[in-house]
Parts: sequence; C-alpha cells; structure tokens
Amino acid sequence: MKKRLFIEGDHINDIASFYTEINRVFMQNENWQIGQSLDALSDMMYGGFGEIKQKEPIELVWHNIEKSKCVLGLDATKTFYKDKLASPSVFNVQLIKERLEALENGKGQTFFEIVMEIIAEHPNIEVL
Repeated sequence: MKKRLFIEGDHINDIASFYTEINRVFMQNENWQIGQSLDALSDMMYGGFGEIKQKEPIELVWHNIEKSKCVLGLDATKTFYKDKLASPSVFNVQLIKERLEALENGKGQTFFEIVMEIIAEHPNIEVL
C-alpha cells in the first residue's frame, strides 16, 4: 500500500511558503527542517529521513496544484535568480545569468517546473 502525503497548494504563495509547506508535509516528525534549497528537496525525496523512510511508494496529492504552478511561475523564478545574483561568492553567477536570460526569452524552466522535474527523478513518488 502506498503512503499518501498531501500538499496544500493554498498554503503556497511564494518560494518561501513552498518550503514551509514541504517541511509541514515531509518533516513534521523531525526536529529539524530542510532549507530553501532545490538540492535539499531532492535529497529529502531519496528518503531516509522525514516522511519518506526508504524508497517506499508515495502518492503525493497536491491540492490546488494550479495555484502553485502560478505562484511558483515566471515572476517568482526571476526573483529567485535575481536574489542569487546578489550573492556572487555563493552561486555560479554565469549559470544564474544564463537561466535568467532563458526565462526572459521564454525558454527557461520556472521554479514550479524545476520542482516537478525533481519529483519525477524519484520514480517511487507519484503526483496526483
């Protein structure tokens, strides 16, 4: 039987609240939370901590996913990249500029699309 987890899209209004919701769903029984990092999100989905203990089958029910798609869309993603550019000693500035330019040319991935790609990399997790 698959474990079923529920993301409440109505709780997501921006990238920060996305991570708050992810921590509510996946890290509720831990005494720590993942940071605002796509790498951390992917690591969490491999399992071993939080609600994913192993590579068990997970049904991830994402209520109001369309709202999440909108609020984690183009504008939020541009802001995400521009914020990274403010810390050039921490992030790969050239890569961030390329991703930002791709977005502005209608070719880049939004934050939501990146999240969905990360989830898809974990075949034990099915989004409903």
